[in-house]
Amino acid sequence: MTIGTDLLPEFDNEMAGTRKALERIPDDKLHWKIHEKSNTIGWVAAHIVNLPTWASMTIENDFFDMNPPGGEPFKTPSFDSVAEILAAFDRNVSESRSLLESVSDEELHKPWSLKNAGETLFTMPKLAVIRTWVLNHIIHHRAHLCVYLRMNDIPVPGLYGPSGDE
Repeated sequence: MTIGTDLLPEFDNEMAGTRKALERIPDDKLHWKIHEKSNTIGWVAAHIVNLPTWASMTIENDFFDMNPPGGEPFKTPSFDSVAEILAAFDRNVSESRSLLESVSDEELHKPWSLKNAGETLFTMPKLAVIRTWVLNHIIHHRAHLCVYLRMNDIPVPGLYGPSGDE
């Protein structure tokens, strides 16, 4: 077994729970905000949808520049419906899962950097990036999404056992 295949049970579990939370969003709440300084439910969902691509980006590249000199800055994708959100999430999860199945341990030990306008913000092993900036980051924003669901009286799914709504 490789490290990538060792990650698959955790990856699959977290992606399944995340999909359950995304499925609960009603289309008419995509523009709802909990506070004027907060992002909308739709933005949080789009960010969650994009995060599995960080596994692919990390495995296939040695860095990512959010605002490359002379290039277009990264922009979180946007979606007009929950159906679009779920379709994109499923595609991104499938692609990332396939790469985790086939990536070598050697590749996961290589350094990866996040940059902004050419300046390195941090460098860490690709494995740490996948655990922190993919898995943990998704869990973090999924928690935000669950709070948003609760504030809108939408039943929150159980993630590590039943929720108060199940």
